[in-house]
Amino acid sequence: MTRLSPLSVPYRAVQRSASIVFALAFFAFTGGTAFGGFLGGLGAVALVGVAVLGIAGYELAYFRRFEYELTPDTLDIRSGVFSRRNREIPYRRIQNVDISRNVAQRLVGIAAVNLETAGGGETEGSLRFVSYEEARRIQSEVARLKRGGTDGDAPEPEQELLFELTPRELAIVGALSFDLRLPGLVFVFGSTAFPIVASYVDVPVPAGSAAAAGVGIVALVLLVALVSWAAGFASAVVNYYGFRLTRVGDELQYERGLLQRYNGSIPLDKLQTLTVEDNPLKRRFGYATLLVETAGYAPGSDGSNGSGSGGRGSEAAIPLATRDRVLGLVADLEGVEVPTFEGPPTRIRRRYAVRYSLVLGAATLALYGANRFLPQEIPWFVPLALVPVAVVAGALQWRHRGYALTEDHFVTRNGFWKRETRFVPYYRVQTVIERRTIFQRRWRVSTVTADTAGSISLVGGDATAVDIEVADAAELRETLNDRLREALSARREARRQSRQAALGIRAAEPDRDADASDSEAVADDEADVSETPEFVEEAEPTTTEDENEGEDGETEAETETGVEREPDDPFIWGESVEAGDDDTEASDESADDSR
Repeated sequence: MTRLSPLSVPYRAVQRSASIVFALAFFAFTGGTAFGGFLGGLGAVALVGVAVLGIAGYELAYFRRFEYELTPDTLDIRSGVFSRRNREIPYRRIQNVDISRNVAQRLVGIAAVNLETAGGGETEGSLRFVSYEEARRIQSEVARLKRGGTDGDAPEPEQELLFELTPRELAIVGALSFDLRLPGLVFVFGSTAFPIVASYVDVPVPAGSAAAAGVGIVALVLLVALVSWAAGFASAVVNYYGFRLTRVGDELQYERGLLQRYNGSIPLDKLQTLTVEDNPLKRRFGYATLLVETAGYAPGSDGSNGSGSGGRGSEAAIPLATRDRVLGLVADLEGVEVPTFEGPPTRIRRRYAVRYSLVLGAATLALYGANRFLPQEIPWFVPLALVPVAVVAGALQWRHRGYALTEDHFVTRNGFWKRETRFVPYYRVQTVIERRTIFQRRWRVSTVTADTAGSISLVGGDATAVDIEVADAAELRETLNDRLREALSARREARRQSRQAALGIRAAEPDRDADASDSEAVADDEADVSETPEFVEEAEPTTTEDENEGEDGETEAETETGVEREPDDPFIWGESVEAGDDDTEASDESADDSR
């Protein structure tokens, strides 16, 4: 068994002590008088000293009782100070081995290693901290053992550099990025602090005209835009400094980060969706971003990946490059090109224009009501001047929506300010959902969503064909289910032939032990079963569910194709890795029972 780096003890102790010492010191020197004068002086120092010694003792015990080992089949971790915990993580379940280092960790020479499993939204195992050389060794050894390697001297797979972000491209990434988090924090802080400051400072506010108030609003909007751009520029530089993307065997490996350095992998056989993302500025200069999404987990997706989504989501495979270069990588990874899209009906342009106009009308009414109660006149009629803009916005939204069916992929496009083109292989589809709100029923249109294991359809993370004709929606749902069945059948047949070929090669080896060959064949069968996506069968008859209230207060009628299994097919059982549902031990147990 191997222990963590000895340098992890002082680093973790200092890291934990910083916040606790600050809190204790603040309490002792500000509120300690409630316990007498002792805590206000030497007592505070003694209390802080005891806390530091306690933390140091705990970290030393944690170091001595934390061990890990790379066995031929599993990564074993033993940990726990007060209660022991033993974990065995099979290599076939490990999806990513991510390495992260901040500035202090790079100075000390240590790194954190996080082990992520397919379908898991949380870290399965974490080594905090080992030396950077040991972290790279763990990453490479796990990758080798996942491929079934046994000889430590076996040659490493060839590395191919796919993309490297130059300083000029990094500056362009920052120039085309916006981040609204900082203005939001300023607004929250200002709205909280302004009443407090105003109670101490008496500043006369001269009465101004409506024109002056309008100028002030415009200036505020420009200031927010400037701050958002500056925050986006800084965030892009910090996150994507030194970005490199390489193909190593059957994985994509990336490095990025200025203050926090990330080094992780994206398994190609776990890719669920590819997304080409752009905005008006990027389209104007011919740039785009490529996001990849895996089964339930995207490495490094902490909200700083440039996708603008927090939590687990998509990782930027290419933060910014020319659109042709991005589409070239899409063709290389999935063998698909951007097709010709079929958009919503022409009448839907009026629906979008009416929707935006109603928003402007609501804003006008709100400002008018505020104007009746405020002593100072405000330009409540300004939103009405934006009605022509609403008409143009509706036309742009209609123009940038569409869907297409290629030979192997379902492709959708949505959004104007943030346009996303999603490429989903048919065999990755989990469920096909057709829904229609009460407003869509008035316009005789529906929305069809192809749900995958890597996304949450409720928050719009899936490939969706929005506002298409009702008849076209029903046909699209049927077609997606048919092509899903065909794609799964083709994959099962290909894997069966590959397995038979492998067994034939093993049988031809004269010195091979028969028992070893049989055991490896069983292991291949188990791996094939665990990596086969669930078979999605259209329910007969189709179940239609009417909801009284939708998420947006709208009544919805939702038609969802159920998930069924083929009991006679030995290659389909339980929850699958590629479907992103193999992240718990319960699924493994159910798989064993079914076998």
